[in-house]
Amino acid sequence: MRGLADLALAQARSLGADYADIRLCRYLDQDIRARDKIITGLGSSETRGFGIRTLYKGAWGFASSSEVTEEEIESAARLSVQIARSSAICQKDEVRMVDVPIYEDKWQTPYEKDPFQIPINDKKDLLLKINEEMLKVPGIKRTTSFMSFTREEKYFASTVGSHIEQLVLRTHSGYTAVAVGERDFQRRSFEAPPLNIGYEHIEKAPLVQNARRVAEEAVEKLSAAECPTGVRDLVLSPSNLSLTIHESIGHATELDRVLGQEADYAGTSFATIERVGKLQYGSRVVNILADRTMPAGRATVGYDDDGVKSGKWYIIKEGLLVGYSTNRELAAKIGEAQSRGCNYADSWRSIPIIRMPNVYLEPGGKDAPTPEELIADTKNGVYIEGRGSWSIDQERRNFQFGGDAFWEIKNGQRTRMLKNVTYRSNTVDFWNSCDAVCGKEFWEPQGVTNCGKGQPPQRAQQTHGASPARFRKVNVGEAR
Repeated sequence: MRGLADLALAQARSLGADYADIRLCRYLDQDIRARDKIITGLGSSETRGFGIRTLYKGAWGFASSSEVTEEEIESAARLSVQIARSSAICQKDEVRMVDVPIYEDKWQTPYEKDPFQIPINDKKDLLLKINEEMLKVPGIKRTTSFMSFTREEKYFASTVGSHIEQLVLRTHSGYTAVAVGERDFQRRSFEAPPLNIGYEHIEKAPLVQNARRVAEEAVEKLSAAECPTGVRDLVLSPSNLSLTIHESIGHATELDRVLGQEADYAGTSFATIERVGKLQYGSRVVNILADRTMPAGRATVGYDDDGVKSGKWYIIKEGLLVGYSTNRELAAKIGEAQSRGCNYADSWRSIPIIRMPNVYLEPGGKDAPTPEELIADTKNGVYIEGRGSWSIDQERRNFQFGGDAFWEIKNGQRTRMLKNVTYRSNTVDFWNSCDAVCGKEFWEPQGVTNCGKGQPPQRAQQTHGASPARFRKVNVGEAR
């Protein structure tokens, strides 16, 4: 790989490129799906290729190919420089990048068992066993389950002098039970959270153990009361907060959105540069970390696609907006000395763009309540688990979220089940209404596996962890 990478960089330099990098990549994907008592999908794919970025007089060029040969690499390097030269003719603002150290390194996801070495039949049998358990519950008419795995191998080199090899393993599994009544149907889901880890994650997750409970709760939702309309306190589980964090904080603090350079998939951001250090994004108990180093995090890598070493930093500190997700180019635009390492491409054929890292809510301190204490201290509220429908406006200000399962809280007791619950708020109002976060022993990693951004669209994946947290006086039940 090193010889091919050096060939690309030398070719780009000889054609006048001020900077160049290359990613040589191989991706293995496996996806297994079951419905009731049958396997409905079994897919494995492999793709490999390379992408070359070049910078000429402050303008980018990019070219890629699936033919990993010396001839094709030289050809793609020429094309990339030609594109950069053409772009430079009409470029208004020249691209400048902050410096990055030279790295010679190898990094890989820590794991015990390579999921691609586990027999297919073992995986199929587990999925069918999960479905079998759910189908034992009267009222369940449909069950689905899945497993998905990715192996990402990447060799990065740049004219800075870095040569970096990385191996990332991704593992995910989950299932859904659908209950059907006379005039209604309801579903309930469970998952082993998507993590960067080996097959041991599947073996340790209580998948079969929770199948019957999940199915019973799907049936219970059929007769549950409709969500009351009004103002309620919310106690949100980590599985629900993960998407709320993703949409209202993670995307809102990607610097390309903040600067107006990215507006696809729900727009730009209200959290603009002049508000850093001034915007009270949340209450003082809200501390949001961005972290590409967290163990098993879905966005955890050793280095980003600028060759920047991963790190972690606060986005929100005691409720105050203090930072963004950046790359080498946009860090320079706001006068920062270094990138946060957030440039990432989902394929060898894609050009890297800013993608949020793992973004999570820090747990409360030593006096933080337990979930039981939090509920006991809530007189009129709703407890929510899991993800449901959602929407958010073009500046990440106003949003609406649902969930997967809901229970009413009355006078400190979790009581009857509810259904079709939604909550609506403004991002700043919502996070400022957070008055309590449970302790670290209740913190859970949850995640997103299909984060879309860019044109052409790219997919990214992140972990958004949290402990259960309470939000005061939030509008619920206004959308069905």
